[in-house]
Amino acid sequence: MSGSPSGGVLEPVWLVEATYAPDAAETRVPFRAEHLAGVRERLASGVYVEAGAFADVSASVILVRAETAEAALELVRDDVYMRHGVWVEVRARAFGRVTQA
Repeated sequence: MSGSPSGGVLEPVWLVEATYAPDAAETRVPFRAEHLAGVRERLASGVYVEAGAFADVSASVILVRAETAEAALELVRDDVYMRHGVWVEVRARAFGRVTQA
């Protein structure tokens, strides 16, 4: 963590964007319960900071606590959506999350 000039704290996390396949609105249905259970588990454990999807089913966005971009991507690639082709691409960017000091 690093301090900011105003006394707040920036937590280094990874913003992972997972792009849905064009037919994901249909193909995700059999895997949705397992996907959401996994997301809730990772949120509860603190590995995920936040997770959600765009309403147009174009992509999901997940804030991940991990040491490296590759580690963050590995966590997301382990999701049932990725394993079954509901998500077709994932990419990570370093993200400075503002927290209370």
